[in-house]
Amino acid sequence: METRLAVISIIVTDGDNISRLNELLHEAAPYIIGRMGIPYRKLGVSIISVAIDAPQDLISAVSGKIGKLPGISAKTTYSNIITAPEVKDE
Repeated sequence: METRLAVISIIVTDGDNISRLNELLHEAAPYIIGRMGIPYRKLGVSIISVAIDAPQDLISAVSGKIGKLPGISAKTTYSNIITAPEVKDE
């Protein structure tokens, strides 16, 4: 199955749903390349970037579920890079 390289940008303005956000990211953990969180204390928000290599349907589903959480917004940027799963030598 082909996968896409993407970045999900998340802004958290209300921390009440952080645990649900982390649950959603945990479900996608096998596909996540890396994650960076930056607290912006001046505005009381958190900015999170998640690099992911996954099937496009999974990326869209995760981003959509995150974006529906109250106090959390998410936008996804897709790369033109399409990857294939690694072939393991037997």
